[in-house]
Amino acid sequence: MVFSKELRVGVLGATGTVGQRFILLLADHPFFRIHALGASPRSAGQPYSKAVKWKQSRPIPKVARDIIVQECKSEHFKDCAVIFSGLDADVAGDIELDFRAAELAVFSNAKNHRRDPVVPLIVPLVNPSHLSIIPRQQSLHSPPLSKGFIVTNANCSTTGLVVPLAALEKAFGALDTVIVTTMQAISGAGYPGVPSLDILDNIVPHIGGEEEKMEWETQKILGGLTEDGSSFDYHQSTPLRVSASCNRVPVLEGHLETVSVRFAKRPPPNLEDIRKALISYTTEAQQYQCPSAPAQTIFVHEEADRPQPRLDRDFQSGAGVNVGRIRQCPVLDIKFVVLVNNVCLGAATSSIMNAELAVAKGVIEA
Repeated sequence: MVFSKELRVGVLGATGTVGQRFILLLADHPFFRIHALGASPRSAGQPYSKAVKWKQSRPIPKVARDIIVQECKSEHFKDCAVIFSGLDADVAGDIELDFRAAELAVFSNAKNHRRDPVVPLIVPLVNPSHLSIIPRQQSLHSPPLSKGFIVTNANCSTTGLVVPLAALEKAFGALDTVIVTTMQAISGAGYPGVPSLDILDNIVPHIGGEEEKMEWETQKILGGLTEDGSSFDYHQSTPLRVSASCNRVPVLEGHLETVSVRFAKRPPPNLEDIRKALISYTTEAQQYQCPSAPAQTIFVHEEADRPQPRLDRDFQSGAGVNVGRIRQCPVLDIKFVVLVNNVCLGAATSSIMNAELAVAKGVIEA
């Protein structure tokens, strides 16, 4: 992806953990340049380095240190071509709508608009074709919009799941059933997150709303658009049953998931063909040479005890998905293990890659 012009970007929720990740990833981006940072009124008016409680392993990038934090109001971001939202869900909804109404392109990590029938829910390694609904979203706004829109990325655990599922459906046709059990890192709960007395020497077998999100988000992402392109079909042409069980485990970063699937077509493919399909799976993000895209979408581990969060979460800068332990399932057809870096591909990296794809496809005017 060759692009010589810089595009100014803003980050909402810049002092939070997702916002901090956005800033790290954007600091050295080849064409997105951090121009404005937004946070709560108590942080507004301060240099970013004073307003933030920095919790990353690398220092605050120089490009962001001295930027004066603004309130999350669209008038402070009017010179930005792209807005990345790392806002908490309790405030994101109305703020993101206001930014869209101000003709700003919003790429959100929050859950608030994921169910909207004309807002695309995009995992950049799976369904960037859903960007095509944006004109419909703009036309339904009153008054109609020419530049403003909202794109959301998926829940972190859903993101890791749908990438290998998409590879399997691309190669072998529709899936019929998916059963997934997650072991989710504590960073997924934000900061300060899960109390230490709840998670040390323990596993918490419940994450509020997580299982439901995985079940319906998978259907929206893997499904297509209706024939008239006005909404999403949620995989209705070939109904997909998804059952998720979500657990919080004492790991800092990296969601591990055990997955079993059944194919609609009988007989199912053999293990070697499945392995080849996962390894060879490529996406538009790679075809457009998006700067944040991994070299290989799915890395298949041959070792019996991989992937592991501590060893594999940072491979390819956390932008790809790791799969291992591919084997036959005595109940469904096959089963395997998935690892996704929840704070990279599962959050900020997806939003940035979605924006890169929007630029490459001409959805954002450069």
